[in-house]
Amino acid sequence: MHKRLFIPGPTEVRKSILEAMATPMIGHRFPEFDELFKSTVEKVQKLLYTKNVIFVSTSSSTGLMEGAMRNCVSKRVLSCVNGAFSKRWAQIAEANGKEVDRLEVEWGKAVKPEMIDEKLKTGKYDAISLVLNETSTGVYAPIAEIAEVMKKYPDVIFMVDAVSCMAGTKIEVDKLGIDVVLAGVQKAFALPPGLAVAAISKKAMEKAKIIKNRGYYFDFLVMKKYYDKWETPATPSISHIYALDKQMSDIFEEGLDNRFKRHLKMAEYTRNWAKERGFTMFSEEGHHSPTVSCINNTKGFKIGDLNAFLAKKGAVISNGYGILKEKTFRIAHMGDTQMSNMEELLYWIDEFLSK
Repeated sequence: MHKRLFIPGPTEVRKSILEAMATPMIGHRFPEFDELFKSTVEKVQKLLYTKNVIFVSTSSSTGLMEGAMRNCVSKRVLSCVNGAFSKRWAQIAEANGKEVDRLEVEWGKAVKPEMIDEKLKTGKYDAISLVLNETSTGVYAPIAEIAEVMKKYPDVIFMVDAVSCMAGTKIEVDKLGIDVVLAGVQKAFALPPGLAVAAISKKAMEKAKIIKNRGYYFDFLVMKKYYDKWETPATPSISHIYALDKQMSDIFEEGLDNRFKRHLKMAEYTRNWAKERGFTMFSEEGHHSPTVSCINNTKGFKIGDLNAFLAKKGAVISNGYGILKEKTFRIAHMGDTQMSNMEELLYWIDEFLSK
């Protein structure tokens, strides 16, 4: 039996999206591909409220994170760490020989704008990395307030991981002044994993020009050269791009505001359910994610036992991540999941709890 995915990625994929991936193959240097790629890119620009370059990479989001570190950091990067995936930014910087300082806060808390301001005013940094929606803790960063701080430091490249919220919440890239924002398609986009997208500002592209050893696969200047021809440097997953183009059309048919509201309503419904059952949220009040709820396991049951019960119903949720395993559980409400799906899932969890 297929188990419907309520984990924070990969998420459930609709049959019509899987069918789009089965579109007969074309060559990635064919005019038909150029048309497909242009169509997809322009839709992603609209989703992100940006005129910036959109790179589409046949990789996980981690690949584009590495690309950002290699192309946009020449001096020292300030890496904001409040969970497992924000920690990854710092690890990638170190693995690529970049100077990095961690601005670290307790897991479950959000990095605050005044903390960033305090660090950036030293003048030590030419880039900053931030996770907008920390998948491991369910914390959503105060992006608008942080963006205001960033405007005081126009020479600092602003790099944002929006992996588990892009296409599930409004990200006005140009208004916020984000230089690199990236995500994988297997989360709120609700596609199979294997493709990542990023919006890259002119400032980030200019920065890449002065940096040596940008790597090969994720060299932004090479990617831009092909982008200008509506192509990719290496062979992409054409099947994924067909699916992404189809999904973007479906997203606009739903309506961006409607989609974002749906995600928020499902999040609020899940949080209210948790509180009514005597659970508490792991994420800091006022900074809860709109796409994944991280809930303290105050009742002390085994998450494996719950998932064994849910498997019989045809569903699965996620254990806590890393150090939070068994201490928390995570329920994703993203992608094409509907409120009726959430109601059914939480009814089943109630059934488990009653036993």
